[in-house]
Amino acid sequence: MSRTGGRTAPVLRRAALAVDEAPESHWAARLLHHGSRVLLLVATAIAVYLFFPVQRLPDAAVLERGVVVPQDVVAEFAFAIPKSEAELLREREEAASGVPPVLAFIPTAEAGMIGGVRGLFAGMDSVLIVTPAAAQRDSLRAFLWRERISPTQGTVGRLLSAQERHALRLSIETAVGELYPRGVASPGISREGGSVFLVRDADGTERLLPRDSLIMPDRFFMHAAGRLPENVTPEGVELQRLILIRLFQPSLALDASATEAARARARDAVDPVRATVLQGEKIVGAREQIGAREEERLRAYQAALAERGLDEGVQSVGPAVGAVLYNALLLGILGTLLFFFRRPLYHDFRSVLLLALLVVAVTGSAALITRFALPVELIPVTFAALIVAALWDGRFALVLALVMALLIGGQSPFLGVSVPFSVALGGAAAALSVRVVHRRSRTWLFISIISLAYGVAAITMGLMRSRELSEVLTAMGWGAVNAVVASLLAIGFLPLLEAFARITTDQTLLELSDLNRRLLKRLSLEASGTYHHTINVANMAEAASHAIGANGLLARVGAYYHDIGKLVKPQYFIENQPRGRNPHDKLKPAMSASIIRSHVTEGLRMADAEGLPDVVKSFIAQHHGTQLISFFYDRAREADPEAHINPGDYAYPGPKPQTKETAVVMLADSIESAARVLQDPSADRLRELVERIVAVKIAGDQLQESPLTLRDIEVVKEHLVNVLGGMYHHRIDYPPQLAVPPGAPQREGEIAPAVDLASTT
Repeated sequence: MSRTGGRTAPVLRRAALAVDEAPESHWAARLLHHGSRVLLLVATAIAVYLFFPVQRLPDAAVLERGVVVPQDVVAEFAFAIPKSEAELLREREEAASGVPPVLAFIPTAEAGMIGGVRGLFAGMDSVLIVTPAAAQRDSLRAFLWRERISPTQGTVGRLLSAQERHALRLSIETAVGELYPRGVASPGISREGGSVFLVRDADGTERLLPRDSLIMPDRFFMHAAGRLPENVTPEGVELQRLILIRLFQPSLALDASATEAARARARDAVDPVRATVLQGEKIVGAREQIGAREEERLRAYQAALAERGLDEGVQSVGPAVGAVLYNALLLGILGTLLFFFRRPLYHDFRSVLLLALLVVAVTGSAALITRFALPVELIPVTFAALIVAALWDGRFALVLALVMALLIGGQSPFLGVSVPFSVALGGAAAALSVRVVHRRSRTWLFISIISLAYGVAAITMGLMRSRELSEVLTAMGWGAVNAVVASLLAIGFLPLLEAFARITTDQTLLELSDLNRRLLKRLSLEASGTYHHTINVANMAEAASHAIGANGLLARVGAYYHDIGKLVKPQYFIENQPRGRNPHDKLKPAMSASIIRSHVTEGLRMADAEGLPDVVKSFIAQHHGTQLISFFYDRAREADPEAHINPGDYAYPGPKPQTKETAVVMLADSIESAARVLQDPSADRLRELVERIVAVKIAGDQLQESPLTLRDIEVVKEHLVNVLGGMYHHRIDYPPQLAVPPGAPQREGEIAPAVDLASTT
């Protein structure tokens, strides 16, 4: 079993490499490589179909409002025209508001009310019995305060009389006994709507009670006041009201659950169908203009056809295959573009997978939008276009947006001109706006561009379809919402998608170009000579890269980090050494060469620890290529002419530059190092130096793996000369055929020995 597992692991690794990298010559690897992409395309096409199941539609059903129908559209079967969500919600709420609130009778309320009254007056009697006559008034007032009743001086005096206390208690008990069996409602019931209440008595019987027959607390208080003796004073009436308010318990209370259940039944009873179209009935006639009513009927017919097509089972296989084929052919346009014109992107399976996920995300969102009847301007094709434009470029994002517009416009809920036109214009604006925005802080700029595009689309379709101004303004508003949400989502998701696709965008490069970042700050403090060399190389490489159409920003950032490995032993590199002190004087050539070449491996290690992207790490590995450190190689040969010396021990690990940007940095790096020792650097001397160093790189095959053309090399040389002319002047003269290698000894007043220009850094 172990041997089988041992054989399986390499096979799986080779299969994974075949899927994710350019295929080998072997037919199985090529089949796996291209087949995985075809399967991904088919899977994406099927996913889009599942979002929008096939619908058998007549041609006229595709027409939109404002279009004249060329022929009659007749219903093949009876179907219902549903009410809109807003209309159905409104009618259901109207039905619910007509349901009378349910009031439940509380049989214990009467006894509880009378018990409370008797307990209060019994407490008064107890206080008066145990209190001397002179202190009875104060004691009674204190008792009432404890019971949260605020009496006046006059009301306390009346309560000192046993006869008046009895009359007051009797009036309250009489009123409770007369009205509580009929039901006294709680105060909050008055806020309930409706003119009738449904009262559910204790025995389960129900009765309708008009609002004006409902006994509310204030009506009960007035009834109780009428049971007081005829000679009662206003103070006595007020005291009775205070006691009733303190002890009030309603005998009718709102039954919230029963009320809501009754209202839910009323909502469910509302018919969701506005009208029914019979079989054979004309939906819209020939040479008639489609209006709001006709469009609604056509949409309902379209939905009925979709539901009927799903129920037909086998009969819908043909249309389903056609729908999947439609999706696959449109997505095949993207695949063909990648295969013929974007080979690196095509060979990167992660990038292809990311494109497929974006298509699925956009179409899935479109399906939810149509499911919940949301505005079509919210279809997030702008999000996909912004992501693709930021990760790759605006032209490819434009193609994606146009393909997505056709793909979405071919789905049954969006058939017509309006939706694909709006989607295409918004997506195109998103794709092209990234070109003019290079900083996240200027997000508002492409939000404005996208919003303007949606606004123009809304106005255009409004004029073509004779839409109301309110409809046009609403569409413009939703387009602006799309622009804001899509832009914020794109900014938030971009770092994650960069990591997934292993792509470094200009936004990330701008962040890495901050000279206050930790590694660059260390370089300026611990290896100042290397830091200044780095800045000069970055300026030269950026200008030359821009001139040949390469990524100047990438060249600048790569140049910033190409020598960070020198931080490990900065004193062993000549640009960081004070005059007269060279530690290489005490080392053997092999050890010196090892230290010099180690700045590449150490730089890669530090870049990994810092989390620098691969595209930046490539500058560290490739800026010397595989060239020989000839100064120490020659010293080793001179020290022991008979010894067998391996040139590989004195060469950089490589690889050679693989891109235009890394090749330009290699040239700028060597030229800047050599130009430091030129005296009175005239344009001719600078040009001669550039020509010699470039010729050495070409002769050493260091540029053979880069995509630089002869024309590119000529342009690069010209721009390097121009930049050098503004950088170097008033230098100490140095033999023009010589250059100083990174570890060459240099004491004060001593001229370093001649070395091959290929070893300069």
